[in-house]
Amino acid sequence: MLQVKHLLDDKGREILAITPDAPVLDAIKTMAERRVGALLVMNGNELLGIVSERDYARNVVLKGRSSSSTNVLEIMGPGMITVGLDDTIDHCMRQCTNERVRYLPVVDNGKIVGVLSLGDLVKAVISEQSEQIEQLQRYIAG
Repeated sequence: MLQVKHLLDDKGREILAITPDAPVLDAIKTMAERRVGALLVMNGNELLGIVSERDYARNVVLKGRSSSSTNVLEIMGPGMITVGLDDTIDHCMRQCTNERVRYLPVVDNGKIVGVLSLGDLVKAVISEQSEQIEQLQRYIAG
């Protein structure tokens, strides 16, 4: 069964983060430059939350706030769901569905070691299912 550590081995373990006191404009610029939809919000090595494009749209744009004078801490989403390296992809998919989140920070021994997006999980499930279908077709043909 596919685990988080396998996805991170393929995807990489780069951590994209921003400080809670940074202007939202900096977060949005970083997301655009790095072509990602969210950043971890960290104070040193401490994970405080996640800020996403959705947070920006709902808490800055729709409320008529200024991107340059609003801090990340003011708009980031509440709560934090994390997963571990040994968690299965099925478990992660259930977490995303049940908690209605799109990003899961990966923690190992209290340290952030990566981030999985819902897109990463869907891609892994599709790949795993394609392999199973291929194996079944070879078995039937064979």
